Amino acid sequence: MASDINITLANPRGFCAGVDRAIIIVEQALEKFGAPIYVRHEVVHNKFVVDELKRKGAVFIEELDEVPTGNTVIFSAHGVSKDVRADAESRGLRVFDATCPLVTKVHVEVARMLAAGREIIMIGHKGHPEVEGTMGQVQASDGKPSMYLVETPDDVASLEVRDPAKLAYVTQTTLSIDDAASIVSALKEKFPQISPPRSDSICYATQNRQDAVKVLAKDCDLVIVVGSPNSSNSNRLREVAQNQGIESYMVDNATHLDPSWIIGKKRIGISAGASAPEVLVKEVIAKLQLLTNAEVNELQGVIENVVFQLPRNLTAA
Repeated sequence: MASDINITLANPRGFCAGVDRAIIIVEQALEKFGAPIYVRHEVVHNKFVVDELKRKGAVFIEELDEVPTGNTVIFSAHGVSKDVRADAESRGLRVFDATCPLVTKVHVEVARMLAAGREIIMIGHKGHPEVEGTMGQVQASDGKPSMYLVETPDDVASLEVRDPAKLAYVTQTTLSIDDAASIVSALKEKFPQISPPRSDSICYATQNRQDAVKVLAKDCDLVIVVGSPNSSNSNRLREVAQNQGIESYMVDNATHLDPSWIIGKKRIGISAGASAPEVLVKEVIAKLQLLTNAEVNELQGVIENVVFQLPRNLTAA
């Protein structure tokens, strides 16, 4: 193909501090205690990362009853319910918590709202482990829910609560900022007295990557996002580009690239979800260059220097 094709990389892209921390927790637990180390749910939503940790001795499970009594379990970056924590404690499991501190922040916010006597509405995707963990911070009262999940403005329209004057909301950390804003708007219209969280629940990395893709898409006719199909933040990046009117695709790795996508394209943008390692981005670039002989440039963007501390019980072990 012609060599006048350009590849532009979004900035920032790829790993965030919460993902870095979660992976390091699993690796350090393996080094200190040896295999197997059990991990409840995929520690981060990326097939390459999970397969690498499996190779080192991590065993990924969905329920705690799969962990032999007395063994070590790590909670994923997405967080867990109070019931899961209680179950792990009752079974005497050694626990290292890889929950992203920004997800923990939402859990703390939920506790504050409950203490103030409020019902809580969560904006998020049904079935996502972060949503299940956050919803699991709340117990039903008198057989009635104290927390409700909405995914769309239509869900808001049909929602019935006990006391509209005592409502608050939080959001899943990896949502589309624009989608969340439309649902918040619907909530405020239906429940004018609803209280927001003290600070935005959508995490800094999600926002930075979505902002970067919006900038990227302005000068591209194709956007490719590197990320696994079950990664919420990666899916949202592709949607952000698509909502800018740009043809966009998500690939788990370079083998998923379809050469037909780049026919007639001159400006190809690339980003990566917060759980996608840079090595996969480089492989995608290499394949595109093989197909197009394209030049590569990188956009300026927000410099992220956030670092989260490891669990004290791991560093002290």
